[in-house]
Amino acid sequence: MKNWIFISIVLLTSCVSQRGKDEAKQEISSNKAAKNFPITIEVRKGPAFNYPTFAFWVEDLEGNYIETLFVTRFIAKGVFQHSEIAPGKWNTIPGEVRRPAALPYWSNKRNIKASDGLYTPSPETAVPDAISGATPKTGFVLNTSLTQKPSGKIRLMLEINQAWDSNSFWSNNKFPGDMDYFASLQPSLVYAATIDPESFNAPVFLNPIGHGHYSGDDGSLSTDLSSLTTVKEIFLTIRAEKKQ
Repeated sequence: MKNWIFISIVLLTSCVSQRGKDEAKQEISSNKAAKNFPITIEVRKGPAFNYPTFAFWVEDLEGNYIETLFVTRFIAKGVFQHSEIAPGKWNTIPGEVRRPAALPYWSNKRNIKASDGLYTPSPETAVPDAISGATPKTGFVLNTSLTQKPSGKIRLMLEINQAWDSNSFWSNNKFPGDMDYFASLQPSLVYAATIDPESFNAPVFLNPIGHGHYSGDDGSLSTDLSSLTTVKEIFLTIRAEKKQ
């Protein structure tokens, strides 16, 4: 009996320790010079987390873009760790890579077109350092702020995408020859939460509202999420609250 009690205690301690390890979060900051409406966004990673690309931004309730709060560095700068020398062929040195399917909804909202006609950032249209950074290695807490105080209710947005994330519906053979699709497979997932600056006294949680175009051809949003699987499991929860 004593042995069983000892084993139970060891297992319980191990589970608690593992839970604590899984919930450890990386602290990141953006827009440090802005002080008008500080927000803390806490993200718990899910079982499908594998260094995704994502962007947080805010817009008004009519869907008009206000400003970006944070974008992961590779897509923000248009320069990836491995450059592409031809469709599907890679170099071992960093270089410019065009990935319109990565975050098409956010990039079209941002509405800054590069010389090649794409809205996804390039080195010439890169996102400023103040609102970009390395992809977190685990769950994280983002401390950020708006540059201007909102005049009314706003919508906090997130778009997330993980390269080569296939499933039975979004397979390698779905759109033959479309290399932009092939680099993404499951399309980007878009989340949203409405915030009233006058009564932002309790946390809000972002929930999925749709997905971006599968190859980034435009800034459309499809509300049918039935075909998406693992992209829904990259982040478990996204919680935002007013920073005290």
